[in-house]
Amino acid sequence: MDMQGNRPLSVTQQQAWEALNDIAVLKVCIPGCDSIEAVGENVYELTNGLKVGPVSAKFKGKLHLADIDAPSSYTIHFEGNGGVAGFGKGSAKVTLVPSDAGCELGYAVHASVGGKIAQVGQRLIDGVAKSMAESFFKRFDEEMQRHYLPSEDAAPATEASGTLKKIWSLLKKMWSTLTAGKANAQP
Repeated sequence: MDMQGNRPLSVTQQQAWEALNDIAVLKVCIPGCDSIEAVGENVYELTNGLKVGPVSAKFKGKLHLADIDAPSSYTIHFEGNGGVAGFGKGSAKVTLVPSDAGCELGYAVHASVGGKIAQVGQRLIDGVAKSMAESFFKRFDEEMQRHYLPSEDAAPATEASGTLKKIWSLLKKMWSTLTAGKANAQP
């Protein structure tokens, strides 16, 4: 199976790079991820639930990052075993290119599967892979917005804060005028 694509992100290249190397962010973004932990330099163990057609399994696997060119690219080599359900292995080249709006994340994946999971058919496997990629990128974009971009709720709060400051300033002026008027009115 081969799959490639790219996705615009509204964060900087450095912010995206840091997030792609943060296992807490990856755990949230990888569909079906039960656990991910570092077990060596650029080596991670992963447990992931996966359903392809009638075949469901927990896959235990390893990810190894290679060809690292921070903050521009790396290659992820992966392999996973789901017991009687089968296995998967392959690699993914991930690139980050700066753009006017933030950066663009590109990927090119080459993977193969075997065992029971391979028997469900290539079209079904390709569909699940594309769906998982879309889900990852949607979650990743949401995480980036949550971490780095102001929320829509923040703007009204800022506007409300500005309005309160204006009201306070106006009240202080009125108080000054009133107290100055009282001072002038008394003999």
